[in-house]
Amino acid sequence: MNDDELFRALGFVKVSQFRIDTLKAIGNSFKMPSEIAGEIDLTTSQVSRILIGLKNENIVLCINEDMRKGRLYKCTQLGIEVLKNL
Repeated sequence: MNDDELFRALGFVKVSQFRIDTLKAIGNSFKMPSEIAGEIDLTTSQVSRILIGLKNENIVLCINEDMRKGRLYKCTQLGIEVLKNL
């Protein structure tokens, strides 16, 4: 990962407090959208939309994409670096 990639991802996250809160809720663990929603006081559908954006930017990763329910998300290496810089 280069600095440009980190700065782009950091800017993407920092423009939304919801993205910041979602990323912090995941941290170094594996979380389901419903768990994140409960922690940051949003609906599961709001968190799911946020996660789609973070996933598209390679900041989070769904580790069991084939599951309809119980999907788990974790931070990518880029996501961990963004967390360190928030």
